[in-house]
Amino acid sequence: MKLTLSVLAAALASANAFTASPLATNVAFSRSSVVLEASKNKAKIASRTKWAEARGYGDKPAASAEAAAAGLMTGDEGLEYVRLTNANGDTSDIYLLGGVVTSYVAGGQEFIAVRPDAKMDGSKPISGGLSHCWPQFGPGEIQQHGFARNVNWTVKSMTDTTVELELAPSDYTKEMWDKEFLCTFTVSLEDDKLATKMFVENKGEESFDFQAALHSYFTVSALDNLSIAGSFKGKEFLNKMVGEGEMQTEEREEITISEEYDRVYKGVNDPVLKDTGTGKALTVSNTAGYEDTVLWNPFGEEGMGYNNFVCVESAKFDPVTVEGGATWTGDMSLSASAL
Repeated sequence: MKLTLSVLAAALASANAFTASPLATNVAFSRSSVVLEASKNKAKIASRTKWAEARGYGDKPAASAEAAAAGLMTGDEGLEYVRLTNANGDTSDIYLLGGVVTSYVAGGQEFIAVRPDAKMDGSKPISGGLSHCWPQFGPGEIQQHGFARNVNWTVKSMTDTTVELELAPSDYTKEMWDKEFLCTFTVSLEDDKLATKMFVENKGEESFDFQAALHSYFTVSALDNLSIAGSFKGKEFLNKMVGEGEMQTEEREEITISEEYDRVYKGVNDPVLKDTGTGKALTVSNTAGYEDTVLWNPFGEEGMGYNNFVCVESAKFDPVTVEGGATWTGDMSLSASAL
């Protein structure tokens, strides 16, 4: 499963989307229904408008910070998710399908994006949120981006502000990756940030290797209003939009997007999104495990709602080797502030 930038560049032509597996149902906590924004790709303009309004763009006000109940809930199309709330009225939603965080509302502003063409019925992985790419990132020996994002995770524990999800081997995962692993993903809604922890345990005696990433979608008022700061200047990156992939050197202090982007920045893990349209900055703090940043945007793809999101992905691109009985941790948190 070991991929380098040069190997990935050669493999790009075969990097097609995978077909998701049948999904198992999850258990039983008390359920309550909530109304979700429509996410089917019906009338593209209508769905993009609704998506943007739900995140504070357009004529409607920003996402409400009214008190919301915490707990396990069920969406309109049957998928279960956990809602976290804190004393400030901030909220976060985490779907059991894929263990994906689909919402972080802080101070009334939504910071995590779900694409307007996302399927919320379990027929495929959710297109958006903080989506897991594990145990593979991109193309390789198993399906694109691995399997963690298209299987159900189990709720191990939860409070109003924290949820702990667990992913263990199943017949489905063993067919493509027969390793003795246990993944625990913890999301904590703190007063000043949303903290996540991906904890991988090797429960066997033999070592295994993997890649890990959070394919993170973040809201943008418009791409023209966005810049991304961080330690980008002088760093080499793989520009996957040039030929079959070309290594280039970044000359800018801050990144702006005016074309289709798919770039892997090795050794950059301190991005800050600045949105002049909302007057907000979002700091992505990768304090353990995630060493690299991937920038992706399908510029011009109206059906995906390209102008209202950017992917700034926390990644461990070079494979990690975990010996028998050892562990790996990936810590990433989001904190919002005024520009």
